[in-house]
Amino acid sequence: MRTCGILMPVFSLPSNYGIGTFGKEAYRFVDFLKKAGQSHWQILPLNPTNYGDSPYQSFSAYAGNPYFIDLDILIEQGLLTADEVSACDFGDDPFKIDYGKLYQNRIPLLKKAFARFNRDSEYKIFCLDNDFWLEEYALFMAIKNAHNDVSWAQWEEELRLREPEAIAQAKEKYADVISFYKFVQFLFWRQWKALKKYANSQGISIIGDIPIYVALDSADVWSEPSQFLLDENMKPKDVSGVPPDSFTEDGQLWGNPLYNWEKMKQEDYEWWKHRLGFALNTYDIVRIDHFRGFESFFSIPYGDKTAKNGKWVKGPGIELFKSLKKEFGNDMPIIAEDLGYLTPEVLSLLKESGFPGMKVLQFAFDTREESDYLPHNFNKNSVVYTGTHDNDTIIGWTHTANGGDVEMARKYLHVDPAEGFNWAMMRAALMSVADTCVLMMQDFMGLDREARINTPSTVGGNWLWRIDGSCINDWLAGIIYDNVALYGRLPAKSKD
Repeated sequence: MRTCGILMPVFSLPSNYGIGTFGKEAYRFVDFLKKAGQSHWQILPLNPTNYGDSPYQSFSAYAGNPYFIDLDILIEQGLLTADEVSACDFGDDPFKIDYGKLYQNRIPLLKKAFARFNRDSEYKIFCLDNDFWLEEYALFMAIKNAHNDVSWAQWEEELRLREPEAIAQAKEKYADVISFYKFVQFLFWRQWKALKKYANSQGISIIGDIPIYVALDSADVWSEPSQFLLDENMKPKDVSGVPPDSFTEDGQLWGNPLYNWEKMKQEDYEWWKHRLGFALNTYDIVRIDHFRGFESFFSIPYGDKTAKNGKWVKGPGIELFKSLKKEFGNDMPIIAEDLGYLTPEVLSLLKESGFPGMKVLQFAFDTREESDYLPHNFNKNSVVYTGTHDNDTIIGWTHTANGGDVEMARKYLHVDPAEGFNWAMMRAALMSVADTCVLMMQDFMGLDREARINTPSTVGGNWLWRIDGSCINDWLAGIIYDNVALYGRLPAKSKD
């Protein structure tokens, strides 16, 4: 079935409190998606952000970002007052997130809500159901706070190495803070589940996103170090990244610890079953970032300043996915982010897995060679994007890409100056044979580089963009609906 969706981060939604939340504007965006004839809302990871504010570097693979908890809902529930919320400074730019002010103001507000919270049966059930990650995450954050939020790698040895007596003492000493972090997660997941339930009731499925790796400074690595390639002092032996290419002379040094795939295999990939099972319960469809890393991953010596000395190492391959399919069924709703340099082995893994791969039109118009990303080379079992969160907007791309590539795109797409480059590229995606088409909200609005979400290999200035709430309107929804209908991508009910 041909479908369409819109990529729109939760943090980019409008709100009065500095960042998008699970409040009324999120529900209004779901209504907009329905009016626009969409079937999917694609979001970015919902996890707490770490250094650099990236949702792909988080303190936990399971926990939710406390910034997304809607404050108006807490006011309605009597956990906060309007005066308490309005007294906080969340930033003065409605179109950019000020993470510094969020950090300074959100947690103190949530602590006030915690002081008024009655630990009811719903809360207790949540804690029991999520015990496999919640206890360790809350303990991790409590100890981290007590150490001025430095990485666990800098904690004293007995806590860093998780000596039983030190852990027991920390649980007792920080009991109140541990309870606070459990409460925050309870609020987050209650609000998210309600929003997702509403979206599903309106015929909108949620496409979620999980990074292939977890951050070194995370509860995941600290609590289960045997799942990662660490030495006896809990330092990584090697770390993740990608090799140098024509875009990055030094490659990309991500710095995530690598998995101990041999141990994971011995345990029949139980760690991944927990993680993917949680994601499948959180979203309707899961996009797995950096899929090629399951066939071969780039391993860089720990301590190196660039990725130049890295090497490719074989990953678990199809064995992992066979194990996961036994657990979750053959029709797992997964999108494989298969971008980058694809070897025959990676292509074979994608084909054998049966998962749809991704086609990004901004990568299609390379004048040096024929591209698999040109629409006439697509197959049906794929998801087409004009760009992702790591790309510029379409208009921004026309200003920064190679001039020859832009000219090739102009000819290929038959760009009409009156309509604009953005609509020409989106139409090409919509009319392609790919089963699923996902377009960025910024491109419907014709925004330039100021609306770019992220520039890979840079720190600072990313994950900031917020939409003008007036742009989420019935007029734009009607235009999108007409185009989706023209290319046969309306939801089944809309076609009747």
